[in-house]
Amino acid sequence: MARGKLRIYLGAAPGVGKTYAMLSEAHRRVERGTDCVVAFVEHHNRPRTEVMLHGLEETPRRELEYRGTVFTEMDVDAVLARHPEVALVDELPHTNIPGSRNTKRWQDVEELLAAGIDVITTVNIQHLESLGDVVESITGVRQQETVPDEVVRRADQIELVDMSPQALRRRMAHGNIYKPDKVDAALSNYFRPGNLTALRELALLWVADRVDEYLTEYRSEHRVSKIWGSRERIVVGLTGGPEGRTLIRRAARLAEKGAGGEVLAVYIARSDGLTSASPKELAVQRTLVEDLGGTFHHVIGEDVPTALLDFARGVNATQIVLGVSRRKGWQYVFGPGVGATVARESGPDLDVHLITHAEAGKGRGLPVARSARLGRSRVIWGWLVGVGGPALLTLLLTSVTPSVGLANDMLLFLTLTVASALLGGLYPALASAVVGSLLLNWFFTPPVHTLTIADPKNIVAIAIFVGVAVSVASVVDLAARRTHQAARLRAESEILSVLAGSVLRGETSLEALLERVRETFGMESVALLERVSDVDPWTCAGSVGPRPCQSPENADVDMPVGDHMALALSGRVLPAEDRRVLAAFAAQAAVVLDRQRLQSQADQSRALAEGNRIRTALLAAVSHDLRTPLAGIKAAVSSLRSEDVAWSEEDQAELLEGIEEGADRLDNLVGNLLDMSRLQTGTVTPLIREIDLDEVVPMALGGVPEDSVELDIPETLPMVAVDPGLLERSVANLVENAVQYSPAGERVLVSASAMADRVEVRVVDRGPGVPDAAKDRIFEPFQRYGDAPRGSGVGLGLAVARGIAEAMHGTLTAEDTPGGGLTMALTLPAAPGAHPTRPDLPATATS
Repeated sequence: MARGKLRIYLGAAPGVGKTYAMLSEAHRRVERGTDCVVAFVEHHNRPRTEVMLHGLEETPRRELEYRGTVFTEMDVDAVLARHPEVALVDELPHTNIPGSRNTKRWQDVEELLAAGIDVITTVNIQHLESLGDVVESITGVRQQETVPDEVVRRADQIELVDMSPQALRRRMAHGNIYKPDKVDAALSNYFRPGNLTALRELALLWVADRVDEYLTEYRSEHRVSKIWGSRERIVVGLTGGPEGRTLIRRAARLAEKGAGGEVLAVYIARSDGLTSASPKELAVQRTLVEDLGGTFHHVIGEDVPTALLDFARGVNATQIVLGVSRRKGWQYVFGPGVGATVARESGPDLDVHLITHAEAGKGRGLPVARSARLGRSRVIWGWLVGVGGPALLTLLLTSVTPSVGLANDMLLFLTLTVASALLGGLYPALASAVVGSLLLNWFFTPPVHTLTIADPKNIVAIAIFVGVAVSVASVVDLAARRTHQAARLRAESEILSVLAGSVLRGETSLEALLERVRETFGMESVALLERVSDVDPWTCAGSVGPRPCQSPENADVDMPVGDHMALALSGRVLPAEDRRVLAAFAAQAAVVLDRQRLQSQADQSRALAEGNRIRTALLAAVSHDLRTPLAGIKAAVSSLRSEDVAWSEEDQAELLEGIEEGADRLDNLVGNLLDMSRLQTGTVTPLIREIDLDEVVPMALGGVPEDSVELDIPETLPMVAVDPGLLERSVANLVENAVQYSPAGERVLVSASAMADRVEVRVVDRGPGVPDAAKDRIFEPFQRYGDAPRGSGVGLGLAVARGIAEAMHGTLTAEDTPGGGLTMALTLPAAPGAHPTRPDLPATATS
């Protein structure tokens, strides 16, 4: 069965019209004859949205009871049984009520997609998991409902529902989004123009990044090499010299002029050794470009201009920033330089900036001998000088200049042989020696115009000429080969140095390492494959790039790593000498994969060890602390059932009171044990909603004597976004602990105050206090401070209280009470857009 398609309406804030747009699309599809149903849409009592539901089929919702309240959720089974072509599911990040089929609504959507049902849904940009910290820094509110970015990225279509902040605020003021009594609070808090503008920018940039990913994938699949200047992307060519910092800063300023500009710094390790780079300087420049929001890339290439242009076109760059050459004027005899070559060959679709800097024209040292891997133009020039040069020299010596003597003629011909060796290598030099010896014999050795040599001395001279020419050509060629080998080794050492540096910096992501392999060798895709045995199929442990290989046999290059692992690369065939560096990358990839798996196993082992410790402590608690109230209950019940004693009404009341106290104590212990178990296994799912503290805190004082607590909760406090039941449990544990350690006659103070976007509840006692060294330890499970008696509990109250606080995105810390005692500070998130005197907005709101 084919997987269904996912379409997402993405908005920057509540009220921009995502749900309205989704319902409009549903009506269009119904008119075209598409089987479309509403699986779950929440209109939030907005008249225009509610009207759009008319005429659309709705599947029945599932009712769930949670803590005495009935909630409705999407009935996944009903939608699967109905199996429409298209299902509308609102509020993708929503957390389902405990007891639902799945924890999150996006997991429900995944089931529908797997069943072949197309889904249309809505998401606000602030609910993306990766943007939680950014949104909190902008709005001061931590979003409770989130959806993994990968779920949204996998959507077949993402449509941005955009609206200017001014238009959205007008919609808010007209009462189209919230009720009139909530409009003022919304406009003055969450829906401020600055907040809306920043959220809108986040949404636009996020969608632009997704479009850029689609464009890159399309260009790769269709092998488009021409640059499409849809976005300013600036490539900075680095040489490892000190001018690199100037170039990076200049490129960053250019990127700032265009919205969404991107800077990519690239260093190309040349195999011919013509560039000398300082690893220390490269590390500084890498840090600089990353601090400015760019990325650093390390690429190996035979020809620097070609490799730089290939990289720029590969990333769809629009501009290249290069520094003016550091060479002195006379050094241009060795070539026009990288900057001039790149500017000449860049074409009309790629702008090249040559930036002046303090190092320009100061020199860069003599170039070393040329590589044995010569380009086609070099070889052609070598053959022209080696073969055509002697002919032109012969014409010059025979028709223009007077005779200079046979010895001088041989030196001139030998000069051409050496020049051809420097340009074209060994074979053009050998050809030059043969042609030169024949021309010397024919035109300059008596008798001329014959191959006969009359004077034996001339025979010796020509023989020496041939021997010297061949020797010089061989020596020059050997020197070039040695230089090439040295350059290759240096290039390899630079790459391995970068690889080692990434390991030392803690870059342990397998995908990041594979991406480095792809960039270094200029490949289309890289995959790390593994299998259990020789007969099992290959599985992909990690890959980057489009269309990764699924087996080493299909790869252009494969590098075995042990018996059952291989690194598979596609794009081009690598020369044998590059496989040494590739082997180092492959070994490191295997190490990174093993490290990730070991880290996962270590995390599981720690969890198991912690669980084992909890179970051991639980057994100890059950053996004593739980038996104590049971023993009291048992004794009281046995006494009441005894037929030998006639109990008075007062005695019976006392025994029943003891039974009730023991049962309450046992219920409290069991409740803490269950809460701790849920916290340890990560199954606590807070049902976040807005509520006033004065509705929850008084209910938490039922387990302590009436006159033991003084309550100070101002009515002007903003509402908090919490789970009321969990908050009550946490405050109850704090208050019971404080009352237990307070001296007789001293009342525990429970107060609350507002701080920016947080609300703090403080539980203050005048007990013995806790030393600073033990303040963190008291929050560990099964810890009881000091000489607390065994029967006073199992030491879970504070651990449960902190666990619940963190589950609701709050904090719980212990502080010293001035004058003696201990203060527990419970910090909770205020509701979005909370206002001290008005009711506030819902924790999650959609259009």
